[in-house]
Amino acid sequence: MGKDTEETYSVLMAVYGKENPVYFRQSIQSMLDQTLPLSDFVIVCDGPLTPELDKVLEWAGGKLGKKLQCIRLKENRGLGNALRTGVPRCRCSVIARMDSDDISRKDRCERQFQILNQGDYGIVSGTLQEFIKKPGDLDRTRVLPRTPAEIREYAKKRNPFNHPCVMYRKSDVLKAGNYQDFPGFEDYCLWIRMLCNGAQGYNIQEPILDMRTGNGMYERRGGLRYLVWALRFQRFLLHRNFITKGRYIKNCVIRTAVSLIPGGLREKFYEIFLRGTK
Repeated sequence: MGKDTEETYSVLMAVYGKENPVYFRQSIQSMLDQTLPLSDFVIVCDGPLTPELDKVLEWAGGKLGKKLQCIRLKENRGLGNALRTGVPRCRCSVIARMDSDDISRKDRCERQFQILNQGDYGIVSGTLQEFIKKPGDLDRTRVLPRTPAEIREYAKKRNPFNHPCVMYRKSDVLKAGNYQDFPGFEDYCLWIRMLCNGAQGYNIQEPILDMRTGNGMYERRGGLRYLVWALRFQRFLLHRNFITKGRYIKNCVIRTAVSLIPGGLREKFYEIFLRGTK
């Protein structure tokens, strides 16, 4: 396993003009260092980039050669639109998502690829560990339910997969309608449609990715605009008959409370109630 001549998986990443070029390069390098080599790397440039980010793309092109596909969009229209553009361009039947500022652990994709094929799953994600300056500087992880039944039940109240480290089947994503315009919840919305279509999910219980926090991550998960998005998504779950009316009301109350508290308190809430320790 791991020969370059075998088709393995595509990597799908989006980048935009405000990204840090050092983090961008580190993220790409972590995918180049995988124990199971990639076959295809699709990077969607969501609008114009800075000269520094373009230099990272030049460096990546030198490393990847024909394996790199760089798609440049004229305008910045958000992550959901960028990924919707990128999915059909992926050459492999299996796609590994990667954010442009996180760091995948070396065996991440090999572990996911094996589980995806051995268990006939449609989506495989895993535990992520948060960090600020360097991996390991926070004792904080996000562990999610492991089995398909547990995942489906959990999805009624919270996002059942860690999007930064998900691997999925391209056919299942396209069958569900690909990423759609659902600000703040593009990935969660896709998971629900995939699960409703019969795709099975699995979450690796050990950390497979180090996720960079800070830069207002928890602030972005609050405020009136985010609350409007959150309540819109709850209506989507209700109209799809994925949740009951009682669950809908409970979810709306919780989302409203968390969205309206100050960012610092919101981070503490996530740390105490929604995160685990390694």
